[in-house]
Amino acid sequence: MAGNIASSLLATLVRGTNGIQSAPAAVKPKKMLQLYDIENCPYCRLVREALTELDLDVEIYPCPKDGERFRPELEARGGKAQFPYLVDPNTGTEMYESLDIVQYLFETYGQRKLPLKWRAGKLQTLGSMLASAPRMGQGIQAAQGVEPEYLLELYSFESSPYARPVRELLCEMEIPYIVRNCGRTELQEWILPPVRAALKITPRSNLENRVILQDMEGKVSIPYLYDPNNQIGLFESADIMQYLRDTYGS
Repeated sequence: MAGNIASSLLATLVRGTNGIQSAPAAVKPKKMLQLYDIENCPYCRLVREALTELDLDVEIYPCPKDGERFRPELEARGGKAQFPYLVDPNTGTEMYESLDIVQYLFETYGQRKLPLKWRAGKLQTLGSMLASAPRMGQGIQAAQGVEPEYLLELYSFESSPYARPVRELLCEMEIPYIVRNCGRTELQEWILPPVRAALKITPRSNLENRVILQDMEGKVSIPYLYDPNNQIGLFESADIMQYLRDTYGS
């Protein structure tokens, strides 16, 4: 697991502050956005980063290579197996192309100008490709698990090196889930959780998902998985991954 986290941390470092800090969208969608996604796809990463930065939750429908659960559904819906693919039930919009999706999210929900870094779209795409390299082979190939009755909920932010292996496994197992984005807005949130605990520091975020997690579990640590099917909540990447394999492995 240590080596797994080390290469995940490298992927995070390549992307700098992308997919970490949040400046919440001016408008939140009434119905949840849906994203057909491959976890280690560099194009999909760009959209997930923007979702974190806008503090928008999203339903993820994993489409790994040789996937049989959601790939056929996407092809029937959009006409081709290309990723990412966003479905917005609030506006009836469905679209391919990562940078077009990012612009749509900022215009529709951020209601502000596209940040300068996103205007350099080709550079962002290149950086995301470089970030995929350390995780080559992870979160790509289908190893289908049992689909839960109710969507799992993952409290995460895109560039968390600890959440990434969990999302990769969910993708491989073709298990749909909700990302509850928990980006950072406070300086104290950049301090590692064990250090915060030792110093008795409790950041007071104004982000809804962080507040909910703090109230629910008494702390905010990423990732956190909640399974409404079994009413179980878990911190720690290794524990979550073992739970997924034991509970939903086929």
